[in-house]
Amino acid sequence: MFTVSARLTFYIQQSYSLKDKRQVRRSVIEKTRHKFNVSIAEIATQDNHKTLTIGIATVSGEAAHSKNSLNEIIRYIENNTAADLINVEIFDNT
Repeated sequence: MFTVSARLTFYIQQSYSLKDKRQVRRSVIEKTRHKFNVSIAEIATQDNHKTLTIGIATVSGEAAHSKNSLNEIIRYIENNTAADLINVEIFDNT
């Protein structure tokens, strides 16, 4: 079993309150969960309305599949969200 996880940090320019941030967060998480069967959640910066930090984890029987899946998920999120991706940290346990 191979796991790969990532921490993605986004800057939400159009967010002026935590309510605005929640809308962006909900959209990112629901779209990603619907398209990919992946664990995803907000993991930090909950009190900062301009910054969104989410964690993603993939598990697979093959290391290459796990890594490729995570890279595809990151590209998908980056292309389908209103926020700017400013940092990606990948944690490879393979």
